[in-house]
Amino acid sequence: MAINPRFLDELRNRLTLSEIIGRRIKVTRMGRESKACCPFHSEKTPSFTINDDKQFYHCFGCGAHGDIIGFVMQHDNVSFIDSIEMLAAEAGMEVPKQTPQEVEKSKKEKDLHALLEEATLFFEAHLHDQRNGDALGYLLDRGLTKETLAEFRVGFAPDDAQALRKFLLAKDYSDKDMITAGVLRKSTRGGEPYAFFRDRIMFPVPDRRGRIVAFGGRILPDHMRPPQRGDFIPPKYINSSETPLFNKGSMLYGEPIARRAAADGQAIILVEGYMDVIACAQSGFRGALAPMGTAVTQEQILSMWKMIPDFTKIPILCFDGDGAGRKAAWRAVDRILPLLEAGRSVDFAFMPDGEDPDSLIKSSGAKGFQNILGGSLSLFDFIWNYYTAGRGFKTPELRAGVIKQLENEVARVANSDVQVHYKSLLRHKISETFFKRRSFKGNKYSKAIGVKPPRPRSYQSRAAHLFPRVLLASIINHPNIFGFVEDELCNLTIKEPRFDKLRQNIIDILSDDHAKNSDILLNQLENLGFAQEIGDICNESVYVHASFCSPSASCEDVQSNWLEYYNDGNAAGLGDEMQNGWRSVSCDEDVSRLRDLLYTKSRDGETL
Repeated sequence: MAINPRFLDELRNRLTLSEIIGRRIKVTRMGRESKACCPFHSEKTPSFTINDDKQFYHCFGCGAHGDIIGFVMQHDNVSFIDSIEMLAAEAGMEVPKQTPQEVEKSKKEKDLHALLEEATLFFEAHLHDQRNGDALGYLLDRGLTKETLAEFRVGFAPDDAQALRKFLLAKDYSDKDMITAGVLRKSTRGGEPYAFFRDRIMFPVPDRRGRIVAFGGRILPDHMRPPQRGDFIPPKYINSSETPLFNKGSMLYGEPIARRAAADGQAIILVEGYMDVIACAQSGFRGALAPMGTAVTQEQILSMWKMIPDFTKIPILCFDGDGAGRKAAWRAVDRILPLLEAGRSVDFAFMPDGEDPDSLIKSSGAKGFQNILGGSLSLFDFIWNYYTAGRGFKTPELRAGVIKQLENEVARVANSDVQVHYKSLLRHKISETFFKRRSFKGNKYSKAIGVKPPRPRSYQSRAAHLFPRVLLASIINHPNIFGFVEDELCNLTIKEPRFDKLRQNIIDILSDDHAKNSDILLNQLENLGFAQEIGDICNESVYVHASFCSPSASCEDVQSNWLEYYNDGNAAGLGDEMQNGWRSVSCDEDVSRLRDLLYTKSRDGETL
């Protein structure tokens, strides 16, 4: 059974080689590549390398080499067709039934790639033709170097509507092929087909493998063009129509260069247009991408996340700082919220009025653009500002209204683990903003709060510094209880930043795989730099205090004792803060914490 090569390309593009291999063997990220001990021969020192950008693996020990399909075939001992079906299921794709018509279609697509490559060479040659010196001078005057123009293969389409057609006809391509590829248009007046792109700067659009699939064309400035006939004003930019090779909703301009930059640890930055991408790349921001003249789509968001090799995938989306830019950013939020997962989000950066990345880099240099990126907002902060900035909330009705709107947005987060954290952050932000006017007298609340002080609770005293250590040690030594205590662990407050960071990373790792054993979890945490924290937590001084958190404890004991310990200790902590907190307020941080406690309890329906 033959498989359409385009389907195989799409299958490889949708999956990340290191992730598929990492589900079968232990993989460690090292710079632009990943390494592992080869699964095909016995070794203790890793010699098995994985290159996601080039989509192949290679073992320097035994010589094993191949792509994602070959790895599954060899590792899982399955046939070619079986490996295709397994990978297609993981990618959410259906294996097509190959017909003679599909074989012919695949051959035609191959021919279209070759045609577009020839068209690109034609445009490049015309940019450097002396007759088009004004066009090259225009680009150089805008600060682009010849090396940058060559890297992005920028060209020029002459004004002659038949020049490209004659060139491609001489290469044995038909008018039908040129029309299918989007470089030629049929005449509506019965004449010869004519070039779609004329008298324009040309930006070839490559797919992730570097093959040209489309073009964008920018018109020259008015003083460099002949006078227009009539009242027609040509658009500044035009893009190829959709073709068998090009779907503008899934493509991002600049992808091959941005993928390599992401592998080197650079940020992925979404900007508006071709010139922005090129100016960013020339200034060192080589992770720049641009949508193809459309609002950012879900497919493009997923593609950006896939480019970033780290667990934390947060591209920066750049928008104009005016009202239109804010609306465009909000349209992006609509598409992003349902897609959020652990470690996957976006930041928002807004340009100064009247500036875009290209113009800002020219006026303020790379440092000026970096300052804009450095001031980017998280997704949550942008949503919060969108609903609250510049609005008054003097009445309970107004406050209740905006809270409801914010809660509705958080409810759109499909991933339950991520939604838990959004709800927690939202509660804190609401309490900090809407419950901030307080006056204190002794240990009594002001009447402005409208609630009675809590009754003291009796609880068993525990050593405050041991409380989080016991809970974390239990999870590290018995990660299989995570599914039963996940909500409590997410809501656990740890004042020591290094242990709270450890807690967050434990949640991130176990959210992806509840079934990890302790050795694998320990190894991952140590690789993330938590060896010291683990040593401080997983030791006899902690086990003596609470034996159920030791490695030798039974799973049943750990689970039941963990929840009891958490509930007792949490109650004790709340008792301390609610009973004595208002007497000992000494800084804004204390006030903020107590407000959050008040809001949480009032929202949960408890009597204060």
